[in-house]
Amino acid sequence: MKPVVWIGTSRDDLREFPDDVQNVVGYALYVAQLGGKPPDVKPLSGHHGAGVLDLVEAFDGDTYRVVYTVRFADALYVLPCFQKKSTHGIATSRHDIDLIDARLRRAQTFHQQSAENMEDER
Repeated sequence: MKPVVWIGTSRDDLREFPDDVQNVVGYALYVAQLGGKPPDVKPLSGHHGAGVLDLVEAFDGDTYRVVYTVRFADALYVLPCFQKKSTHGIATSRHDIDLIDARLRRAQTFHQQSAENMEDER
């Protein structure tokens, strides 16, 4: 099973979601850790081939999103978790896209450093 690596404030942000949403997200991440594809998960638009996935959960009239990547074989990296507040339909706000991109870069750096550390230990 792949470990989950929380990037930035993603874990704390998820803990702010309603309990029912946390349960659905927790199960979806567990399925992804095992190498499966959770229901209600789709590739994030604009990140073709990057293994960046978008989990969307509707609850009590609100929409919650968790973006994660399975791009790296040794871990599942959770990027941002946020409540969708866009007033422009289904479009992801520029702020959220920038945050996803920045956290994806941080995950890449973390992954490279972890791989280098493992090489050094050999």
